[in-house]
Amino acid sequence: MKSPIKVLLASAGALATVITFAGCSASPGAASNEKVSITVASLIPGSSKEAFAAFNARVKEFEKANPNITLKTEEYQWTGPTFSTQLAGGTLPDVFNVPFTDSKTLLQNGQLADITSEVKALPYASKFNKNVLSVAEDSSGKIYGLPYGPYAMGLSYNRAIFEKAGLDPNKPPTTWDEIRADAKIISEKVPGVAGYMQMTSKNTGGWELATTTYARGGRLETTDSSGKTTVKTDNPQTKAALQFLKDVRWTDNSAGSNFLLDWSGMNQAFGAGQVAMYPSGSDVLTSLVQTDNVSPKDYGLTTLPLTGTGAGVLSGGNVAAVSVKSTAAQKAAAVKWIDFYYIQQLVDKTQTVAAAKVLAASNQPVGVPTLPVFDQATYDQQQQWIKSEVNIPLSNVAPFTSKIFSSPIVPEPNKNTQELYGALDAVVQAVLTDKNADVDTLLKGVDSQIQALVDAGN
Repeated sequence: MKSPIKVLLASAGALATVITFAGCSASPGAASNEKVSITVASLIPGSSKEAFAAFNARVKEFEKANPNITLKTEEYQWTGPTFSTQLAGGTLPDVFNVPFTDSKTLLQNGQLADITSEVKALPYASKFNKNVLSVAEDSSGKIYGLPYGPYAMGLSYNRAIFEKAGLDPNKPPTTWDEIRADAKIISEKVPGVAGYMQMTSKNTGGWELATTTYARGGRLETTDSSGKTTVKTDNPQTKAALQFLKDVRWTDNSAGSNFLLDWSGMNQAFGAGQVAMYPSGSDVLTSLVQTDNVSPKDYGLTTLPLTGTGAGVLSGGNVAAVSVKSTAAQKAAAVKWIDFYYIQQLVDKTQTVAAAKVLAASNQPVGVPTLPVFDQATYDQQQQWIKSEVNIPLSNVAPFTSKIFSSPIVPEPNKNTQELYGALDAVVQAVLTDKNADVDTLLKGVDSQIQALVDAGN
């Protein structure tokens, strides 16, 4: 599920693009006199005129820096059916993007170009966050795209409420038992506050159940070597995640009374001081500040507890990929464009600082944690570059940023993801509203429903 905060940043991002890249130097890589033309995905249909103007300015800058490469642009928005149609018809751009949810399956199916040699020629090739790059790698380490805009799920918590409950906000819970215990203390000592809650509606219930299942080592879908996907929400880890919710709700009375919360509803409840802890995308603080009046000094973020073999952090984002129909020269040009458009703003000081200044000038938080594309040394360097623009207490999110580099990253289920999440909404709601909900039967029903969609190719 894409983190909804990306939408809120679109306007500022477009402005940042205009300011940031004027006078940008040529992309790294060996010079070539061979003239080549490539088609690149631009923006999604319906984007603003300002956003398209900013994108077109980037295209001109790239062509100026790389005079032997001509770019043709196409509006593009990933959907499974659209991608399949373009793939079958040979109409995909040379450079396009796919979500984390689908990158592994696509590269295993031979639908993404191998760009290993081109990527390894980049000066920062050794600096990638291996846990993030892995979403675009096969089992042998070959690279089929470059990730960008990633986020990881964490645990947001209200530091002010922790203090009211007599808890130390600098020592957030590190195990599921501690989360449950702290939630109970909060609900007992701070009336009207849900110590812990999860989203439940508009597909977010399934999204967060996937998050807490992954954190326990489980998966909602598995894909074998032949490419067959099996839906298996009826598994021990998902049941454990639901039992945790049941205990918080029915035994501890720590989940509050509103059991129909979507993404915006949960953020509103958190901003109103009605929820003390909830799983969230690591980048949610921007939205909380902009729309829910949350003060960064009262906000805390830590990693979710990981338990059991295969435990990992659910992540989302996009992979910039190259068409398998591209020639060798086109692949080289495509990686230059990916480097120029998607990556340089993460490794170039001038561009990084300019983007931070735009955010600060538009009263958006600077320093909000994301899932870093590069290693910790590069991340720390970026933080130094923007130090004068950072306007949130970094110590409040240190419990997350200090651990995320060593946390295994796992992409979302890759088949009928939103249908799966929607079906699981009902299961989460049932556990929270019916003390005797039959979890086994509910999960078996989800498996049958979504497996039929997967098998039908819908």
